[in-house]
Amino acid sequence: MAKVPFVTKEQLDEIVKKYPTPFHLYDEKGIRETARGLYKAFSWNKGFKEYFAVKATPNPTILKILREEGCGTDCSSLTELMMSDRCGFDGSEIMFSSNDTPAEEFILAKQLGATINLDDITHIEFLKECAGIPEKISCRYNPGGVFALGTDIMDNPGDAKYGMTTEQIFEAFKQLKELGVKEFGIHSFLASNTVTNEYYPTLAKQLFELAVKLKEEVGVHIGFINLSGGVGIPYLPDQTGNDIAVIGEGVHKVYDEVLVPAGMGDVKIFTELGRYMLAPNGHLVTKAIHEKHTHKEYIGVDACAVNLMRPAMYGAYHHITVMGKENEPADHVYDITGSLCENNDKFAIDRKLPKIDMGDLLVIHDTGAHGFAMGYNYNGKLKSAEILLKEDGTTEMIRRAETPDDYFATIKGFNF
Repeated sequence: MAKVPFVTKEQLDEIVKKYPTPFHLYDEKGIRETARGLYKAFSWNKGFKEYFAVKATPNPTILKILREEGCGTDCSSLTELMMSDRCGFDGSEIMFSSNDTPAEEFILAKQLGATINLDDITHIEFLKECAGIPEKISCRYNPGGVFALGTDIMDNPGDAKYGMTTEQIFEAFKQLKELGVKEFGIHSFLASNTVTNEYYPTLAKQLFELAVKLKEEVGVHIGFINLSGGVGIPYLPDQTGNDIAVIGEGVHKVYDEVLVPAGMGDVKIFTELGRYMLAPNGHLVTKAIHEKHTHKEYIGVDACAVNLMRPAMYGAYHHITVMGKENEPADHVYDITGSLCENNDKFAIDRKLPKIDMGDLLVIHDTGAHGFAMGYNYNGKLKSAEILLKEDGTTEMIRRAETPDDYFATIKGFNF
């Protein structure tokens, strides 16, 4: 089975006449459809809101599209807060979930009226001193141990730097109540990129049961429960993706079982999805520019790990389509490489693909999240442009490519 690009060879041939490769290409139609599907799946919850994880795709045009679809933003840094503010999101539409947080970031979050999500109990005093305690606040929970579904271990929260222990979150809520907090939220992130419909419902059950105990034992009003991210996508072509409708109904079932009988049927459900929202709706488009026949067969492309770090950093799989050769046999085995002075700068290793000729366009799939965002400037390489494929089939450059002037601009006393 092969993944199908959201753009045709004919469309791409026209696009590359206008924008030189490499570039990230985003599908507006797909982004909107994904957001609408998510909201439909959680429509049973009156206060549901998706706070898109800005870190995944920090581009104002993307954020504005999502805002039109009812989404807010999940921020974790000063510049993400600034971008959200300048894109027109008000405080109620911004969630600030950070760790090891500098004072200036808490101060701006408080000024904007964003919902602050505290990562640690010691941050209560830190926030009090630098910005003051707001009347609405959230705390991040980490139960420790391993997170498993059945016999499958999904992740290891006990090794994660995020969140408070059970004892700490009870103590934090007591302290915050005494400091005047009127509305509380609970947030947790226990596993990343899960491809199972059971993750959110299982996490929700843990958080719902915790919320009931906090309400009963501390006497606080729980206004919202934030399931954070963690709903992944099928990077592999033979994987079955998540069914967001099934996931939403699974959370609904647990909500009715745990929260409603406790008199908490008004609790709002929030999500902070990034990868699920954007990854399948983005491609990295690159061109084959060299071939090398040594101990292995190599195809060199004009993109590199600067444009997509995940394969080099995690050994992550990203499907590759050789445009125009979708129906040809995958009877060649290649390493697809970039030009960095790092041997892990490879988009694919021992990948079966059709014969690749110089000048062929390659589409690297599922790069709409954590693609451009994780880019860097090693070897003095420059970040690429970002292009939006609009619903009407036209394109718009939503971020230009970096130039050497950009690279040298921050160096004091250097004239290029």
